[in-house]
Amino acid sequence: MDPCPLIFEPIYKPKIWGARNIGRLFGKTLPGDEAIGESWECADLEAGQSVVARGPAKGKTIHELVETWGRALLGQAPLADGRFPLLVKFLDAAQDLSVQVHPDAETARRLGGNVRVKHETWYIIDAAEGAAIYRGMKPGATVEALGKAMADRPEAILDYLHRIPVRPGHMYFLPSGTLHALGAGVVVAEIQTPSDITYRLYDWGRVRPDSDAGLHVDQGLACIRTDIDFAEFEQRSHTGNVFTTVSRLVTCPSFVVEKVRFMEQVEQDLPYAELVCWIVLEGSGEIGYGDSGSERFDKGDVVILPAELERPRIKTSTDCVWLEVTIPTRSH
Repeated sequence: MDPCPLIFEPIYKPKIWGARNIGRLFGKTLPGDEAIGESWECADLEAGQSVVARGPAKGKTIHELVETWGRALLGQAPLADGRFPLLVKFLDAAQDLSVQVHPDAETARRLGGNVRVKHETWYIIDAAEGAAIYRGMKPGATVEALGKAMADRPEAILDYLHRIPVRPGHMYFLPSGTLHALGAGVVVAEIQTPSDITYRLYDWGRVRPDSDAGLHVDQGLACIRTDIDFAEFEQRSHTGNVFTTVSRLVTCPSFVVEKVRFMEQVEQDLPYAELVCWIVLEGSGEIGYGDSGSERFDKGDVVILPAELERPRIKTSTDCVWLEVTIPTRSH
């Protein structure tokens, strides 16, 4: 089988803090009537393995295709501990998520196993009036002072967190070691390195029914970094032509995220030589490839375009907007 565009079946994760907005915003049919907190759209993890929804590769897992296609899929992008290098989700927070941190490189090396560094970024898709996220500690705050304050009063962690009001279209980078929480009333597209390890320090007094309930205060405190310059990773740039505009949103060693706007009823070749991921925010169209292959995309789809996709081209049906995720590599 030659490489073809990949769109996967969503893996829906019920969460105590979730809602049903992913269905409302993207026209997706959610299972049952449970509160869905996460929709894993592209995942190569022990806790979730994406399966191709349609096209020539239908029924194959992303890991099978990593092994079968190899560099034809990945190009020069490196694997992450033998796994596909991106994890893409939609998150729907009806309640504040736990205040948490992901392992830094030192912790991951020390603990080994499935403990991996986790860098992530949030693109705000929808936000209620007054909604916010929490990212990083306030200027001058120290981890030592935070630990002492939490020993007496766990909710004191909120006094140390930087609260940021958000609206749709904002994007925030959260490298490993960042103390953070997604606020209530926010729906995001989350782009990550492939890891699902989270250390919770505070959970708003909730009692969780899931198997990973509980806090990890000591582990979390050991991972927190207070020296991160977020602006370094969020420098913006813009380019454009007659049919499209491209805005750089986040640049880090693990991935680059750009926002692409493309006019309706345009057909042209795609100038890709490496692995590309699209998170379609608006519009619909077709990706043509080879002599006669084509794959339709719609709002809410996450599309993987393999590095050696033969003669890729796009034909838009409507005005389109997508997040374009690439892996920084040397390329021919």
